[in-house]
Amino acid sequence: MKSSPPDRIGIDLGGTKIEAVRLSPTGEIRYRHRCATPHGDYDRIIDVLTEVVEMAQLSFPDLEPATVGIGAPGARSHKTGMIKNSNTTVINGKNLPEDLEQACGYPIRIANDADCFTLSEAIDGAGAGQAVVFGVILGTGVGGGICIDQKLTPGVNSIAGEWGHNPMPLDRLNSAITLPLTRGRDCYCGQRDCIETWLSGPGVAASYAELTGKSLTAKQIFDPVGPKATTQMVFDIYCELAALALSTVINVIDPACIVLGGGVSNTDHLASAIQKRLLHYVFSDQVDTQVMAAHHGDASGVRGAAWLW
Repeated sequence: MKSSPPDRIGIDLGGTKIEAVRLSPTGEIRYRHRCATPHGDYDRIIDVLTEVVEMAQLSFPDLEPATVGIGAPGARSHKTGMIKNSNTTVINGKNLPEDLEQACGYPIRIANDADCFTLSEAIDGAGAGQAVVFGVILGTGVGGGICIDQKLTPGVNSIAGEWGHNPMPLDRLNSAITLPLTRGRDCYCGQRDCIETWLSGPGVAASYAELTGKSLTAKQIFDPVGPKATTQMVFDIYCELAALALSTVINVIDPACIVLGGGVSNTDHLASAIQKRLLHYVFSDQVDTQVMAAHHGDASGVRGAAWLW
């Protein structure tokens, strides 16, 4: 008799939190756990990840060990095997999956966190049934992933979908829109005016601070949108810039849908506000690409990490 497949454990290594889920073979969440991400200490990150894996394995001790997948910012270099391009910079230059395998004793599969998010939404989320899905992370950083026929397309350099580190094409901004913000934002990657510097949570906070002189998080600024004129202005500018940036993606891969994830994506009416601004920038007489909120919400990234197996 053929045995049933094992459970899958997925781990989402974020800039501020680590989340783990255990999925049944049919995709139901059996177990879930969140904890803070250690700041600036790689060895401590490995220790916490090891604890998280063990807790998830012991949540159902009578079942065979579950597979383990992890989604993390950045990508694993084909050249060195080390993590590169992560805005959680302490893991750059480290062999995260191998170090975690040695610490916890289980085989590990790893992928970019935006790729994991996209995979989840393409399999059974907002993009289910679509041939080409572009997944977007709008959070501490800005990332993206591409799924074609429910399969990840990481690319030969492991950077497919990394639109966040293309330059924001500010010179193509709708002439009817005035940008009352200073151009030339520095990015951790060494470039200026990367899309991430404008559309990430810290980017929202920087826009608000420049306009008001006050320091608030993106969640505080956008929840809810509208009670103050400045808040609405920041939201409108954000949506215009998001449409501008996403138009470059549509012009290249022409996806059926774009699924928004990450903390900033939880803002009410964000998807529809971006959708209505796309036509001005996309090289077409119509835009049938649908901009959608993630079906699985904040759980998509961690579910996608589990689906790596």
